[in-house]
Amino acid sequence: QVQLIESGGELVQAGGSLRLSCTASGRTFSNSWLGWFRQAPGKEREFAAAISLDGDSTFYADSVKGRFTISRDNAKNTVYLQMNSLKPEDTAVYYCAAHFGYFIVNIMRLTTWDSWGQGTQVTVSS
Repeated sequence: QVQLIESGGELVQAGGSLRLSCTASGRTFSNSWLGWFRQAPGKEREFAAAISLDGDSTFYADSVKGRFTISRDNAKNTVYLQMNSLKPEDTAVYYCAAHFGYFIVNIMRLTTWDSWGQGTQVTVSS
């Protein structure tokens, strides 16, 4: 069982930047797709970004495309989410997720992902 631990969430002003990190323990995730989801108050959890095993392929929700960048360092068992030009509507709990295996389908569906972290709070003030 892999454990995913997110960090880096905090209060930031609109227009600012944050970098979230997610580190795995108990098992390396070099053979896993990695993703970031977020859940705003009163809303469902939604897909934000995902990255392939080797980092060559990335996918983004339209709402974050051009502002967020997902990356990974397999040597450190860590995935990052660089968030720039933050908006108040980016306020949410951000969750890291892992899907074990080379292939993935329905990347935006919650049930596609096998392991989840506990989340880190990001608050963007206007």
